[in-house]
Amino acid sequence: MEKEIITAVAIGIGLSASCGFRVFVPMLVASIAAKIGLFPAHEGFQWLASWPAVICFGSATIAEMLAYYIPFIDNLLDTITTPMAIGAGTLLMTSVLPIDNDMMKWITGFIVGGGAAATIQGGSVLTRLASSKLTAGTGNAVVATGEHAAAFGTSALSLFLPLIIAALVILLVVYILLRFGKKLFSLNKRKAAST
Repeated sequence: MEKEIITAVAIGIGLSASCGFRVFVPMLVASIAAKIGLFPAHEGFQWLASWPAVICFGSATIAEMLAYYIPFIDNLLDTITTPMAIGAGTLLMTSVLPIDNDMMKWITGFIVGGGAAATIQGGSVLTRLASSKLTAGTGNAVVATGEHAAAFGTSALSLFLPLIIAALVILLVVYILLRFGKKLFSLNKRKAAST
């Protein structure tokens, strides 16, 4: 039973983090996996295995992926997808958590799943902004292609190698937080010193 809980949490972490790359890719992967019995969706989340869910997430995935190939629209899209990524990460994490208390399940899903999605999304946004600045938007297609591959790869591997992917995601989240947190801390120190 303990192994099943650890595996479910690892799947949730991997899929939630994937939402930071693309919102709908992990939702589509989870929906298809639930349909064929690979995704352990708990009570109240069986709708993920329905055909309407597969079709909706599939259509949204195609639209989202195509939109990221339009320079500067992709930066605008980040403002919309950031809160959506947090919501999708929360939902995917909550859907696999074997916790009986609904409030605890959603709080844990928000903190762990939403937090992983937000961190990866933050790194994605900063990468795209740097690409827009350095290449006037022409390099963003390369960034988008990498994010598409990361979203599909992380989502699929989360189902087959959940513990490895969860460990890699945790390391990536720590790296992003340390790298950008250090920059923000030094920026705040400089501002405080200048005033």
